[in-house]
Amino acid sequence: MNATAMPWHPVELTVAVTDRPANPYTDLDLTVEFTHQDGSRLTRPAFWDGGSTWRVRFVSPGPTGSWRWRLLGSAPASPSSGTVEIIPGDDSHPHASVRHGFPRPAASGRALVHADGTPMVIVGDTPWAMPWRATLSDVEHYAADRQAKGFNAALLMSVQPDMGAVGPRERGVDFGFDVGFEDLPSGRLTQLNVDYFRYLDAICAILVNHGITPVLQPVFHGFGWKGQGVAGPVVPAQEYARYCRYLVARYGASPVIYLVGADGAGTEPQIAAGGAEIERVDCYRQPTGIHYRPHARNDAHQAESWLDFQWCQTGHEGEHVPERVTDMWHHHPAKPVLNGEPTYENSGRRGKGAGWWQGHEAWSNLCAGGTMGVVYGAGSLWQWRLHAGEAGHQPFFLAEGAGWREALKFEGSRYVGLVGKILDGLPTTDLVPCWDVSLGTRGLLDPGVLYLGYLENGGPVLFLDSERRVPSRYWLVDPRDGSVVASGSCPGDGGTIADPGGAPRLLICSETVPPFIK
Repeated sequence: MNATAMPWHPVELTVAVTDRPANPYTDLDLTVEFTHQDGSRLTRPAFWDGGSTWRVRFVSPGPTGSWRWRLLGSAPASPSSGTVEIIPGDDSHPHASVRHGFPRPAASGRALVHADGTPMVIVGDTPWAMPWRATLSDVEHYAADRQAKGFNAALLMSVQPDMGAVGPRERGVDFGFDVGFEDLPSGRLTQLNVDYFRYLDAICAILVNHGITPVLQPVFHGFGWKGQGVAGPVVPAQEYARYCRYLVARYGASPVIYLVGADGAGTEPQIAAGGAEIERVDCYRQPTGIHYRPHARNDAHQAESWLDFQWCQTGHEGEHVPERVTDMWHHHPAKPVLNGEPTYENSGRRGKGAGWWQGHEAWSNLCAGGTMGVVYGAGSLWQWRLHAGEAGHQPFFLAEGAGWREALKFEGSRYVGLVGKILDGLPTTDLVPCWDVSLGTRGLLDPGVLYLGYLENGGPVLFLDSERRVPSRYWLVDPRDGSVVASGSCPGDGGTIADPGGAPRLLICSETVPPFIK
């Protein structure tokens, strides 16, 4: 089988297995080796897609040339070899990882970059239940809204994780949800529902085509969807690892991030097994990390080669706790960090974590060392509650009077999305927390390159910069709408940028005009 593709655009190859085992998902692993004409090699796992059909998805990281592919092993399958020709690329794709290459940790260990070195800052949302509740038209509506606001990632539970959840097997009806594994209610992952993952294919494609990276979590370890007994800590570790392999095979030739553990302590045996398997089979090494429950140390597997990042969760009571991010920033070896679950907007009661609370939370976490990015959440959206009257969810996490569509419009999402728009195109990769170049600001500095200072209540900015580490030009921005309220040349040591105070301000110091201002 021969095919053509542009660099960083996936191509799909199909093979037929002539002697199918009883359970193709558990009983047969197919691997395909791709060899470029220059001698470089990449290996991709194939995935079962029903009947005798297996597919392999491949993306070329190089801009030109020919790849020869062949099936490894002795499985009776046809065709067993072919070529993929790489044709000139297109830089107009809406997703940055298709234009600039898949994400990876930066050399500093503090942030992500694309394959070509372009900085990448996560601006994430938490529609956790989308994969088993949303229709494709729902996802189109959601993705258009989030793309317009500036979001570039969506955190997804890849399957409904509650062993005790019941309801119609249908999307778009009260209590309804689709099923990824028939035996998940018994704590197993062996009976895979191919149609479910075909639907998830379409969901992920919509997100990617709106510039949004799917952040795929295999099976939750904590609360889950309705708090009815999550399968994550129950599933045998080898089954969890096999499912991680399947996710890499099915989704790993498109932009993706793997959240191998979620809402647990990080020490559960499934997490290490899954992380090691992802590292073993993902030739692109897209980022893999852990998202913790609120009462965790947040440092499990810190030194493991498969672990690329750490995410905390600071609880849902409407408190700002940026020191959790700072604690993780100081762990060694260095890994990119962020707060993956601040308080959900309007969760449990109106006004909790609402409006500018979310913007302040985002900028505070970023300046505390969460330089991997920021994440937002809304009550009723993360559960994908169909409408304001749908029962069966925990009231503590719901937004009163809101289904997911209403929650999509909550004010705070505008402010978090704007973080992405403001930072887009800035050289953020090597920023580190800095308190000693200006008085009264939470700050991030890459000397001579970029300084970001966040002032919760605005006011004058006094510079303490005798070493001239801050770049020479400044823009004082209202982070609520992105408007520039002042600009000019940075004053010397002891100089002040005037501001009357009373409103949040973001100070950007750079040698060049920030792209969002242009």
